[in-house]
Amino acid sequence: MIRMLAGTVLAAVLATSAAAADMTPQEAELYEAAKQEGELTWYIAQFGTEQSEKLGQSFTERYPGVRVNVIRTTGQVAYARLMQDLRANVAQCDVFSGTDISHAISLKTDGHLAQYVPENAAKLRKPYLDLDPDGYYHTTSANPTIIVYNTDLVSEADVPRNWTDLADPKWKGQLALSHPGYSGSTGSWAILMQRLYGTEFFEKLEAQDPLIGRSLIDPPTVLTAGERSVGISSLGTATRLKKQGNPIEIVYPEDGAKLVLSASGVLANAPHPNAAKLFLNYLLSVDGSTQLVELGYQPLRPEVPPPEGEKALDEVPLAIVDEQEVVDGIQDVIADWRDIFGN
Repeated sequence: MIRMLAGTVLAAVLATSAAAADMTPQEAELYEAAKQEGELTWYIAQFGTEQSEKLGQSFTERYPGVRVNVIRTTGQVAYARLMQDLRANVAQCDVFSGTDISHAISLKTDGHLAQYVPENAAKLRKPYLDLDPDGYYHTTSANPTIIVYNTDLVSEADVPRNWTDLADPKWKGQLALSHPGYSGSTGSWAILMQRLYGTEFFEKLEAQDPLIGRSLIDPPTVLTAGERSVGISSLGTATRLKKQGNPIEIVYPEDGAKLVLSASGVLANAPHPNAAKLFLNYLLSVDGSTQLVELGYQPLRPEVPPPEGEKALDEVPLAIVDEQEVVDGIQDVIADWRDIFGN
């Protein structure tokens, strides 16, 4: 029994030593402090539950002794939960990763985020650099909203090529969408649609009798089951489902795949601040980007190519929705959506 215990302890020590061997001095110092805290809690909306858990596990593999507690919900729900914590003076969340950039801006303005610039923040691809020049939040996801269709149900001649094609009457009863009142990414997509085509476009979509889920993960999942044939999706989810052999194909709309960079920040009242800083730095690392690509997402680091067979973001038409547009428009677009769709 004593030999077994000694072996376990030795293995843990060797694993920690091996992990620390290729760390920068700043990273190693942060890791030593994080080990004393032992864990962190991550409020995450940018990835699915399974993908978030895998990212947390890959972090712990690199930093043995520091566990990630994943609390995954949709963007609006994650923010509402965090605000409830803050109003109750409950310090639970260490790192917040939202899909609605206005949430990060509000958290910064209200003093709820810690000013922290990870050493990896300066090493990102150019589109992702300096999301907040003051260093309170950083880009941790670039996951455009695109069109998807079921290849078993849609012929090549009928493939929708731009956003307005989704309003074609031939898709009545075949369209799958998600809800801007729950999904931050869907909220910014709705802002883009309203900017390009007006509120009348929502009325045309409503006439299609769409199936509306809460998250952008829902429409492509419905499509793979054959319940609907066309819809919207995040690029990461669609890429992952396609790689798994599902009858899903991706369309980069000619009028622009919607892109809003999604942010993460360390809470000012984080109960595990060192572990939180180490984790945020990891999300911006080469290893973090490698894990993202394996999960079907776009890499943040230039050293890491996009998922095999897929295009990089600079190779597709993009429609940018900037921070201020989201801040100014999100509540109005949610209200317009509810008025039109009735939910």
